[in-house]
Amino acid sequence: MDIKEFMKDTNPKDSVGIRKWRQLCTIPIAVLWELGVAMLEGARKYGRHNYRVAGVRSSVYVDAALGHITQYEEGEDTDPDSGLHHITKAIATLVVLRDAQIQGKCVDDRPPKSDVAAIRDRLQGVVDDLFERYPQPKGAFTQKQMEEQEDA
Repeated sequence: MDIKEFMKDTNPKDSVGIRKWRQLCTIPIAVLWELGVAMLEGARKYGRHNYRVAGVRSSVYVDAALGHITQYEEGEDTDPDSGLHHITKAIATLVVLRDAQIQGKCVDDRPPKSDVAAIRDRLQGVVDDLFERYPQPKGAFTQKQMEEQEDA
């Protein structure tokens, strides 16, 4: 797609504006709204932008984000404490972590580095082998499938 498809011939600002670093129009507004409410929860509980003053530990926020993601993966959509979606809570947690990194307020307490590239390459070899050994895989079992069977 050519960038000119998005510009009006009558508006010279388009050619400049479309290339600005501000690309807020690319963010889905509904997600931004939910993020705002999640951030409001944190502001009410801890003080708005507290993490810019107190700083954060990376491990705490990674653990919290993964906690929300795994709770979602295990079938719990809504965080029982806030009533917000677990994915929204994970996004808010990562926003705080990233902002703290940008502001120089993050204590990087990650464990010593591992050779991620070597591990990834080794595991990709295992996956490639599995695809060769089982070219016709069985289908996944899903919650939706179980619910459809119950309704039948």
